[in-house]
Amino acid sequence: MCKHLTAYIEKNGLKNLEIIANYFFSKKNEDSIKAQVYFAKCSVCGSQFPRLHACLNCCSFGCYHLKHIHQHSQEKDHPLSVDITFGVIHCALCSDFVYDWSAEAILNKYRSSSESLALAAWQPDEESINAARHNPKRRRLTTESAVGLRGLMNLGNTCFMNCILQALAHAPLLRDYFLGDRHLCATPAQCLVCELARLFQEFYSGVRTPHIPYRLLHLVWTHARHLAGYEQQDAHEFLMAALDVIHKHCRETAGPAANNPNNCGCIIDQIFTGGLQSDVTCTRCQQVSTKIDPFWDISLDLGPAGQGNPMSLMDCLQRFTLPENLANFRCGMCKERCDATKQLTVKKLPLVSCFHLKRFEHSLKWHKKITAFISFPTELDMSPFLSKHRNGQSEMATEIGDTNRYSLFAVVNHSGTIESGHYTCFIRHHQNHWFKCDDHAVTRAHAKEVFDSEGYLLFYQKQFLDYE
Repeated sequence: MCKHLTAYIEKNGLKNLEIIANYFFSKKNEDSIKAQVYFAKCSVCGSQFPRLHACLNCCSFGCYHLKHIHQHSQEKDHPLSVDITFGVIHCALCSDFVYDWSAEAILNKYRSSSESLALAAWQPDEESINAARHNPKRRRLTTESAVGLRGLMNLGNTCFMNCILQALAHAPLLRDYFLGDRHLCATPAQCLVCELARLFQEFYSGVRTPHIPYRLLHLVWTHARHLAGYEQQDAHEFLMAALDVIHKHCRETAGPAANNPNNCGCIIDQIFTGGLQSDVTCTRCQQVSTKIDPFWDISLDLGPAGQGNPMSLMDCLQRFTLPENLANFRCGMCKERCDATKQLTVKKLPLVSCFHLKRFEHSLKWHKKITAFISFPTELDMSPFLSKHRNGQSEMATEIGDTNRYSLFAVVNHSGTIESGHYTCFIRHHQNHWFKCDDHAVTRAHAKEVFDSEGYLLFYQKQFLDYE
Protein backbone atom coordinates (compact mmCIF):
# COMPACT_ATOMS: atom_id res chain seq x y z
CA MET A 1 0.00 0.00 0.00
CA CYS A 2 1.40 3.39 -1.01
CA LYS A 3 1.00 6.07 1.68
CA HIS A 4 1.17 8.80 -0.98
CA LEU A 5 -1.75 7.32 -2.91
CA THR A 6 -3.73 6.81 0.31
CA ALA A 7 -3.17 10.44 1.32
CA TYR A 8 -4.15 11.66 -2.15
CA ILE A 9 -7.43 9.69 -2.10
CA GLU A 10 -8.30 10.95 1.40
CA LYS A 11 -7.75 14.56 0.29
CA ASN A 12 -8.98 14.60 -3.31
CA GLY A 13 -11.03 11.47 -3.82
CA LEU A 14 -11.01 9.57 -7.13
CA LYS A 15 -12.85 11.99 -9.42
CA ASN A 16 -9.79 12.69 -11.59
CA LEU A 17 -9.05 8.99 -11.91
CA GLU A 18 -12.62 8.35 -13.06
CA ILE A 19 -12.35 11.11 -15.69
CA ILE A 20 -9.03 9.76 -17.01
CA ALA A 21 -10.34 6.19 -17.07
CA ASN A 22 -13.58 7.19 -18.80
CA TYR A 23 -11.95 9.18 -21.59
CA PHE A 24 -8.62 7.42 -22.08
CA PHE A 25 -9.18 3.73 -21.24
CA SER A 26 -12.55 3.23 -22.85
CA LYS A 27 -13.19 3.06 -26.60
CA LYS A 28 -16.93 2.62 -26.36
CA ASN A 29 -18.02 6.12 -27.47
CA GLU A 30 -17.06 8.86 -29.88
CA ASP A 31 -16.07 11.34 -27.14
CA SER A 32 -13.48 8.98 -25.64
CA ILE A 33 -11.97 8.25 -29.06
CA LYS A 34 -11.68 11.98 -29.83
CA ALA A 35 -10.11 12.63 -26.42
CA GLN A 36 -7.47 9.97 -27.04
CA VAL A 37 -6.63 11.35 -30.48
CA TYR A 38 -6.52 15.08 -29.61
CA PHE A 39 -5.43 15.27 -25.96
CA ALA A 40 -3.39 12.13 -25.14
CA LYS A 41 0.02 13.55 -26.08
CA CYS A 42 3.16 14.21 -24.07
CA SER A 43 3.22 17.87 -23.05
CA VAL A 44 6.99 18.03 -23.69
CA CYS A 45 7.73 16.04 -26.85
CA GLY A 46 4.22 15.48 -28.26
CA SER A 47 4.55 11.70 -28.50
CA GLN A 48 1.48 9.51 -27.91
CA PHE A 49 3.03 6.08 -27.53
CA PRO A 50 4.42 4.09 -25.89
CA ARG A 51 3.73 4.31 -22.15
CA LEU A 52 1.94 7.63 -21.92
CA HIS A 53 1.07 8.70 -18.35
CA ALA A 54 -1.61 11.12 -17.15
CA CYS A 55 -1.00 13.10 -13.94
CA LEU A 56 -3.66 12.41 -11.30
CA ASN A 57 -3.47 15.95 -9.96
CA CYS A 58 -3.72 18.07 -13.11
CA CYS A 59 -4.35 15.52 -15.92
CA SER A 60 -1.18 16.68 -17.71
CA PHE A 61 0.33 14.03 -20.01
CA GLY A 62 3.96 12.92 -20.09
CA CYS A 63 5.76 10.02 -21.75
CA TYR A 64 7.35 7.44 -19.49
CA HIS A 65 10.13 6.16 -21.75
CA LEU A 66 11.77 9.62 -22.04
CA LYS A 67 11.08 10.43 -18.37
CA HIS A 68 8.94 13.49 -19.11
CA ILE A 69 6.30 12.37 -16.60
CA HIS A 70 9.09 12.07 -14.01
CA GLN A 71 10.17 15.63 -14.87
CA HIS A 72 6.60 16.85 -14.43
CA SER A 73 6.24 15.12 -11.06
CA GLN A 74 9.43 16.77 -9.77
CA GLU A 75 8.63 20.27 -11.04
CA LYS A 76 4.96 20.31 -9.95
CA ASP A 77 5.25 18.02 -6.91
CA HIS A 78 2.62 15.73 -8.47
CA PRO A 79 3.99 12.23 -7.75
CA LEU A 80 1.00 10.14 -8.90
CA SER A 81 0.24 9.32 -12.52
CA VAL A 82 -1.75 6.72 -14.48
CA ASP A 83 -0.36 4.62 -17.31
CA ILE A 84 -3.19 4.97 -19.84
CA THR A 85 -2.01 1.95 -21.83
CA PHE A 86 -2.05 -0.61 -19.03
CA GLY A 87 -4.26 1.10 -16.46
CA VAL A 88 -1.86 1.11 -13.50
CA ILE A 89 -0.92 3.90 -11.08
CA HIS A 90 2.71 4.97 -10.69
CA CYS A 91 4.15 6.82 -7.69
CA ALA A 92 7.33 8.80 -8.43
CA LEU A 93 8.18 9.05 -4.72
CA CYS A 94 8.07 5.26 -4.34
CA SER A 95 9.62 4.71 -7.80
CA ASP A 96 7.14 1.90 -8.33
CA PHE A 97 3.64 1.04 -9.53
CA VAL A 98 1.21 1.10 -6.60
CA TYR A 99 -2.18 -0.35 -5.71
CA ASP A 100 -5.36 0.65 -3.90
CA TRP A 101 -8.62 -1.32 -3.74
CA SER A 102 -10.90 1.65 -4.40
CA ALA A 103 -8.76 2.87 -7.32
CA GLU A 104 -8.55 -0.64 -8.73
CA ALA A 105 -12.35 -0.94 -8.71
CA ILE A 106 -12.60 2.15 -10.96
CA LEU A 107 -9.82 0.96 -13.26
CA ASN A 108 -11.37 -2.50 -13.61
CA LYS A 109 -14.72 -0.99 -14.60
CA TYR A 110 -13.15 0.65 -17.65
CA ARG A 111 -10.65 -2.07 -18.46
CA SER A 112 -13.45 -4.36 -19.58
CA SER A 113 -14.41 -1.91 -22.34
CA SER A 114 -10.86 -1.20 -23.53
CA GLU A 115 -9.34 -3.05 -26.44
CA SER A 116 -5.86 -1.73 -25.71
CA LEU A 117 -5.51 -3.25 -22.24
CA ALA A 118 -4.20 -6.79 -22.21
CA LEU A 119 -3.56 -6.84 -18.45
CA ALA A 120 -6.16 -6.96 -15.69
CA ALA A 121 -5.95 -7.94 -12.05
CA TRP A 122 -7.32 -11.37 -11.15
CA GLN A 123 -10.27 -11.24 -8.77
CA PRO A 124 -11.27 -14.41 -6.88
CA ASP A 125 -14.95 -15.36 -6.82
CA GLU A 126 -16.86 -16.09 -3.61
CA GLU A 127 -16.41 -19.84 -3.96
CA SER A 128 -12.61 -19.50 -4.24
CA ILE A 129 -12.47 -17.19 -1.21
CA ASN A 130 -14.49 -19.60 0.96
CA ALA A 131 -12.43 -22.57 -0.18
CA ALA A 132 -9.21 -20.77 0.76
CA ARG A 133 -10.58 -19.70 4.16
CA HIS A 134 -11.58 -23.25 5.11
CA ASN A 135 -8.50 -25.00 3.70
CA PRO A 136 -6.91 -26.88 6.64
CA LYS A 137 -3.45 -26.45 5.06
CA ARG A 138 -3.80 -22.68 4.76
CA ARG A 139 -0.78 -20.75 6.02
CA ARG A 140 -0.51 -17.08 6.79
CA LEU A 141 2.72 -15.66 5.31
CA THR A 142 4.61 -13.17 7.46
CA THR A 143 8.12 -11.74 7.42
CA GLU A 144 9.10 -14.62 9.72
CA SER A 145 7.59 -17.29 7.47
CA ALA A 146 9.87 -20.21 6.51
CA VAL A 147 7.92 -21.11 3.36
CA GLY A 148 10.46 -21.32 0.54
CA LEU A 149 13.31 -22.40 2.82
CA ARG A 150 14.21 -26.05 2.36
CA GLY A 151 17.43 -28.00 2.41
CA LEU A 152 18.63 -30.35 -0.34
CA MET A 153 20.25 -33.69 0.41
CA ASN A 154 23.79 -34.20 -0.86
CA LEU A 155 23.72 -37.25 -3.13
CA GLY A 156 27.50 -37.60 -3.33
CA ASN A 157 29.53 -34.46 -4.13
CA THR A 158 26.39 -32.68 -5.40
CA CYS A 159 26.85 -29.52 -3.32
CA PHE A 160 27.72 -27.71 -6.60
CA MET A 161 24.20 -28.49 -7.84
CA ASN A 162 22.42 -27.80 -4.55
CA CYS A 163 23.77 -24.26 -4.16
CA ILE A 164 22.75 -23.30 -7.71
CA LEU A 165 19.26 -24.76 -7.21
CA GLN A 166 18.91 -22.68 -4.03
CA ALA A 167 19.92 -19.50 -5.91
CA LEU A 168 17.51 -20.20 -8.80
CA ALA A 169 14.66 -21.12 -6.42
CA HIS A 170 14.96 -17.68 -4.81
CA ALA A 171 15.15 -15.69 -8.04
CA PRO A 172 11.73 -13.96 -7.78
CA LEU A 173 10.91 -13.87 -11.50
CA LEU A 174 11.90 -17.49 -12.10
CA ARG A 175 9.94 -18.52 -9.01
CA ASP A 176 6.82 -16.74 -10.25
CA TYR A 177 7.15 -18.43 -13.65
CA PHE A 178 7.34 -21.98 -12.29
CA LEU A 179 4.80 -21.52 -9.49
CA GLY A 180 2.41 -20.05 -12.05
CA ASP A 181 2.31 -23.36 -14.00
CA ARG A 182 3.44 -21.58 -17.15
CA HIS A 183 5.70 -24.39 -18.36
CA LEU A 184 3.95 -26.70 -20.82
CA CYS A 185 5.53 -29.96 -21.96
CA ALA A 186 4.55 -33.07 -23.94
CA THR A 187 7.23 -35.36 -22.41
CA PRO A 188 7.34 -34.55 -18.67
CA ALA A 189 9.02 -37.84 -17.68
CA GLN A 190 12.31 -36.92 -19.40
CA CYS A 191 12.08 -33.14 -19.10
CA LEU A 192 14.58 -31.37 -16.87
CA VAL A 193 12.44 -28.21 -16.90
CA CYS A 194 9.39 -30.15 -15.65
CA GLU A 195 11.52 -31.52 -12.82
CA LEU A 196 12.65 -27.98 -11.99
CA ALA A 197 8.99 -26.94 -11.85
CA ARG A 198 8.34 -29.78 -9.41
CA LEU A 199 11.35 -28.63 -7.38
CA PHE A 200 9.85 -25.14 -7.05
CA GLN A 201 6.57 -26.72 -5.89
CA GLU A 202 8.53 -28.70 -3.27
CA PHE A 203 10.36 -25.59 -2.06
CA TYR A 204 7.16 -23.60 -1.55
CA SER A 205 4.95 -26.43 -0.29
CA GLY A 206 5.67 -25.54 3.36
CA VAL A 207 7.38 -28.88 4.05
CA ARG A 208 10.53 -28.37 6.13
CA THR A 209 12.28 -31.73 5.79
CA PRO A 210 15.16 -31.76 3.26
CA HIS A 211 14.22 -32.60 -0.31
CA ILE A 212 16.06 -35.38 -2.16
CA PRO A 213 16.63 -34.25 -5.78
CA TYR A 214 17.51 -37.68 -7.17
CA ARG A 215 15.30 -37.37 -10.26
CA LEU A 216 16.75 -33.98 -11.07
CA LEU A 217 20.30 -35.33 -10.72
CA HIS A 218 19.51 -38.19 -13.12
CA LEU A 219 18.11 -35.74 -15.69
CA VAL A 220 21.17 -33.49 -15.30
CA TRP A 221 23.38 -36.47 -16.12
CA THR A 222 21.15 -37.24 -19.13
CA HIS A 223 21.12 -33.72 -20.59
CA ALA A 224 24.66 -32.60 -19.58
CA ARG A 225 26.84 -35.69 -19.78
CA HIS A 226 30.01 -33.79 -18.91
CA LEU A 227 28.52 -33.32 -15.41
CA ALA A 228 27.68 -37.03 -14.96
CA GLY A 229 29.29 -39.00 -12.14
CA TYR A 230 30.02 -38.40 -8.47
CA GLU A 231 33.13 -36.27 -8.91
CA GLN A 232 33.12 -32.69 -7.65
CA GLN A 233 32.00 -30.28 -10.39
CA ASP A 234 32.15 -26.53 -10.81
CA ALA A 235 29.01 -24.64 -9.67
CA HIS A 236 29.45 -22.02 -12.39
CA GLU A 237 29.67 -24.70 -15.07
CA PHE A 238 26.49 -26.30 -13.71
CA LEU A 239 24.68 -22.94 -13.75
CA MET A 240 25.55 -22.37 -17.42
CA ALA A 241 24.52 -25.94 -18.34
CA ALA A 242 21.20 -25.60 -16.48
CA LEU A 243 20.34 -22.29 -18.14
CA ASP A 244 21.27 -23.72 -21.54
CA VAL A 245 19.04 -26.80 -21.10
CA ILE A 246 16.07 -24.68 -19.96
CA HIS A 247 16.64 -22.23 -22.82
CA LYS A 248 16.78 -24.95 -25.49
CA HIS A 249 13.66 -26.63 -24.16
CA CYS A 250 11.55 -23.50 -23.61
CA ARG A 251 12.41 -21.62 -26.79
CA GLU A 252 10.27 -24.03 -28.83
CA THR A 253 7.13 -22.82 -27.04
CA ALA A 254 8.34 -19.30 -26.17
CA GLY A 255 6.12 -17.49 -28.65
CA PRO A 256 7.23 -14.31 -30.48
CA ALA A 257 10.79 -13.04 -30.30
CA ALA A 258 11.54 -10.77 -27.35
CA ASN A 259 13.61 -7.61 -27.08
CA ASN A 260 16.85 -9.22 -25.91
CA PRO A 261 20.16 -9.95 -27.68
CA ASN A 262 19.13 -13.58 -28.27
CA ASN A 263 15.79 -12.47 -29.80
CA CYS A 264 14.16 -15.26 -27.80
CA GLY A 265 11.02 -15.08 -25.69
CA CYS A 266 11.85 -18.03 -23.40
CA ILE A 267 11.87 -17.42 -19.66
CA ILE A 268 15.68 -17.71 -19.41
CA ASP A 269 16.32 -15.04 -22.03
CA GLN A 270 13.63 -12.80 -20.55
CA ILE A 271 15.37 -12.91 -17.15
CA PHE A 272 19.09 -13.63 -17.58
CA THR A 273 20.09 -12.44 -21.06
CA GLY A 274 21.92 -9.16 -21.44
CA GLY A 275 23.93 -7.63 -24.28
CA LEU A 276 27.69 -7.07 -24.16
CA GLN A 277 29.02 -4.47 -26.61
CA SER A 278 32.55 -4.80 -27.98
CA ASP A 279 34.06 -1.69 -29.63
CA VAL A 280 37.35 -2.09 -31.51
CA THR A 281 38.90 1.24 -32.57
CA CYS A 282 41.63 1.42 -35.21
CA THR A 283 44.38 3.81 -34.07
CA ARG A 284 45.24 4.66 -37.69
CA CYS A 285 41.86 5.70 -39.15
CA GLN A 286 39.73 5.79 -35.95
CA GLN A 287 37.19 3.40 -37.49
CA VAL A 288 35.08 1.74 -34.77
CA SER A 289 33.87 -1.83 -35.27
CA THR A 290 31.00 -2.69 -32.93
CA LYS A 291 29.63 -6.12 -32.07
CA ILE A 292 26.94 -7.04 -29.55
CA ASP A 293 26.92 -10.51 -28.02
CA PRO A 294 24.36 -12.02 -25.62
CA PHE A 295 25.46 -13.08 -22.14
CA TRP A 296 23.95 -14.89 -19.16
CA ASP A 297 26.72 -13.93 -16.75
CA ILE A 298 29.82 -11.76 -16.57
CA SER A 299 33.08 -13.50 -15.62
CA LEU A 300 35.51 -11.18 -13.82
CA ASP A 301 39.27 -11.74 -13.54
CA LEU A 302 40.87 -11.46 -10.11
CA GLY A 303 44.47 -12.09 -11.16
CA PRO A 304 47.08 -9.55 -12.33
CA ALA A 305 46.22 -7.56 -15.43
CA GLY A 306 48.29 -4.42 -15.11
CA GLN A 307 47.24 -1.98 -12.43
CA GLY A 308 47.04 -3.97 -9.21
CA ASN A 309 44.52 -6.51 -7.98
CA PRO A 310 40.85 -5.59 -7.57
CA MET A 311 39.49 -5.15 -4.05
CA SER A 312 35.75 -4.95 -4.77
CA LEU A 313 33.12 -5.92 -7.30
CA MET A 314 33.16 -2.32 -8.58
CA ASP A 315 36.94 -2.60 -9.12
CA CYS A 316 36.38 -5.81 -11.10
CA LEU A 317 33.75 -4.16 -13.28
CA GLN A 318 35.92 -1.11 -13.82
CA ARG A 319 38.77 -3.33 -14.99
CA PHE A 320 36.40 -5.41 -17.14
CA THR A 321 35.30 -2.29 -19.04
CA LEU A 322 38.74 -0.65 -19.42
CA PRO A 323 40.10 -0.36 -22.98
CA GLU A 324 42.80 -2.90 -23.86
CA ASN A 325 45.41 -2.70 -26.58
CA LEU A 326 45.36 -5.04 -29.57
CA ALA A 327 48.51 -5.54 -31.63
CA ASN A 328 48.67 -6.49 -35.30
CA PHE A 329 44.97 -5.74 -35.84
CA ARG A 330 43.75 -5.75 -39.45
CA CYS A 331 41.35 -2.85 -39.98
CA GLY A 332 38.47 -3.44 -42.37
CA MET A 333 38.42 0.24 -43.34
CA CYS A 334 42.05 1.16 -44.06
CA LYS A 335 43.05 -2.46 -44.88
CA GLU A 336 46.24 -2.10 -42.85
CA ARG A 337 47.64 -4.02 -39.89
CA CYS A 338 48.07 -1.67 -36.97
CA ASP A 339 47.40 -1.24 -33.28
CA ALA A 340 43.85 -0.97 -31.99
CA THR A 341 41.96 -0.65 -28.72
CA LYS A 342 39.11 -2.87 -27.59
CA GLN A 343 36.55 -1.94 -24.94
CA LEU A 344 33.70 -3.99 -23.48
CA THR A 345 30.57 -2.28 -22.12
CA VAL A 346 27.06 -3.42 -21.29
CA LYS A 347 24.61 -2.55 -24.05
CA LYS A 348 21.52 -4.08 -22.44
CA LEU A 349 21.10 -5.03 -18.78
CA PRO A 350 19.38 -8.30 -17.86
CA LEU A 351 16.72 -8.49 -15.16
CA VAL A 352 18.98 -10.81 -13.15
CA SER A 353 22.73 -10.18 -13.31
CA CYS A 354 25.10 -12.98 -12.31
CA PHE A 355 28.75 -12.14 -11.67
CA HIS A 356 31.31 -14.95 -11.74
CA LEU A 357 34.48 -14.15 -9.78
CA LYS A 358 37.15 -16.27 -11.48
CA ARG A 359 38.78 -17.80 -8.41
CA PHE A 360 40.10 -20.90 -10.17
CA GLU A 361 43.22 -20.23 -12.22
CA HIS A 362 44.50 -22.83 -14.67
CA SER A 363 47.78 -22.77 -16.59
CA LEU A 364 50.22 -25.26 -18.10
CA LYS A 365 52.36 -25.20 -14.93
CA TRP A 366 49.84 -25.03 -12.11
CA HIS A 367 46.22 -24.92 -10.99
CA LYS A 368 45.39 -22.71 -8.04
CA LYS A 369 42.54 -20.98 -6.25
CA ILE A 370 42.56 -17.21 -5.69
CA THR A 371 41.31 -16.60 -2.14
CA ALA A 372 41.57 -12.78 -2.18
CA PHE A 373 38.69 -11.02 -0.46
CA ILE A 374 36.47 -9.13 -2.90
CA SER A 375 33.85 -6.92 -1.28
CA PHE A 376 30.42 -6.67 -2.90
CA PRO A 377 27.50 -4.32 -2.14
CA THR A 378 23.88 -4.94 -1.17
CA GLU A 379 22.82 -2.57 -3.94
CA LEU A 380 24.65 -2.18 -7.23
CA ASP A 381 24.32 0.64 -9.75
CA MET A 382 25.38 -0.54 -13.22
CA SER A 383 25.09 2.90 -14.86
CA PRO A 384 28.88 3.57 -15.09
CA PHE A 385 29.39 0.39 -17.13
CA LEU A 386 26.70 0.96 -19.77
CA SER A 387 27.66 1.62 -23.39
CA LYS A 388 25.65 4.85 -23.55
CA HIS A 389 27.35 6.11 -20.38
CA ARG A 390 30.84 5.46 -21.74
CA ASN A 391 29.87 7.09 -25.04
CA GLY A 392 28.64 10.24 -23.30
CA GLN A 393 24.99 9.49 -24.00
CA SER A 394 23.78 8.94 -20.43
CA GLU A 395 20.21 10.04 -19.80
CA MET A 396 18.78 12.03 -16.93
CA ALA A 397 19.53 11.05 -13.35
CA THR A 398 16.09 9.58 -12.70
CA GLU A 399 16.94 6.63 -14.94
CA ILE A 400 20.08 5.90 -12.94
CA GLY A 401 18.05 5.71 -9.76
CA ASP A 402 15.38 3.48 -11.29
CA THR A 403 16.30 1.16 -14.08
CA ASN A 404 20.00 0.41 -13.56
CA ARG A 405 20.03 -0.39 -9.85
CA TYR A 406 20.18 -3.97 -8.55
CA SER A 407 19.70 -5.75 -5.21
CA LEU A 408 21.69 -8.78 -4.09
CA PHE A 409 19.62 -11.92 -3.45
CA ALA A 410 22.07 -14.86 -3.51
CA VAL A 411 25.78 -15.52 -2.96
CA VAL A 412 27.46 -18.85 -3.80
CA ASN A 413 30.72 -19.59 -1.95
CA HIS A 414 33.43 -22.20 -2.34
CA SER A 415 35.54 -23.29 0.63
CA GLY A 416 38.65 -25.47 0.42
CA THR A 417 41.18 -25.96 -2.35
CA ILE A 418 40.89 -26.35 -6.10
CA GLU A 419 41.29 -30.13 -5.72
CA SER A 420 38.87 -30.59 -2.84
CA GLY A 421 36.22 -28.18 -1.61
CA HIS A 422 32.60 -27.55 -0.71
CA TYR A 423 29.93 -25.17 -2.03
CA THR A 424 27.40 -23.30 0.09
CA CYS A 425 24.91 -20.55 -0.68
CA PHE A 426 23.52 -17.51 1.12
CA ILE A 427 20.03 -16.50 0.03
CA ARG A 428 17.94 -13.45 0.93
CA HIS A 429 14.45 -14.27 2.16
CA HIS A 430 11.76 -11.67 2.95
CA GLN A 431 13.60 -8.40 2.33
CA ASN A 432 16.72 -8.43 4.51
CA HIS A 433 16.63 -11.84 6.21
CA TRP A 434 19.61 -13.95 5.13
CA PHE A 435 19.92 -17.73 5.36
CA LYS A 436 22.83 -20.08 4.77
CA CYS A 437 22.05 -23.16 2.67
CA ASP A 438 24.58 -25.93 3.32
CA ASP A 439 23.08 -28.94 1.53
CA HIS A 440 20.34 -30.29 3.87
CA ALA A 441 20.93 -27.63 6.57
CA VAL A 442 19.33 -24.19 6.28
CA THR A 443 20.24 -21.79 9.10
CA ARG A 444 19.73 -18.08 9.72
CA ALA A 445 22.78 -15.95 8.86
CA HIS A 446 23.81 -12.43 9.83
CA ALA A 447 24.39 -9.91 7.05
CA LYS A 448 28.01 -9.53 8.23
CA GLU A 449 28.57 -13.24 7.60
CA VAL A 450 27.26 -12.84 4.05
CA PHE A 451 29.35 -9.79 3.16
CA ASP A 452 32.49 -11.15 4.85
CA SER A 453 32.38 -14.29 2.69
CA GLU A 454 34.70 -14.76 -0.30
CA GLY A 455 31.98 -14.86 -2.94
CA TYR A 456 32.21 -16.98 -6.08
CA LEU A 457 28.89 -16.31 -7.82
CA LEU A 458 26.89 -13.15 -7.04
CA PHE A 459 23.23 -12.89 -8.08
CA TYR A 460 21.57 -9.47 -8.35
CA GLN A 461 18.03 -8.62 -9.44
CA LYS A 462 16.84 -5.30 -10.83
CA GLN A 463 15.03 -3.17 -8.29
CA PHE A 464 12.83 -1.59 -10.96
CA LEU A 465 11.25 -4.02 -13.41
CA ASP A 466 10.11 -2.07 -16.45
CA TYR A 467 7.82 -3.69 -18.99
CA GLU A 468 7.54 -3.11 -22.72
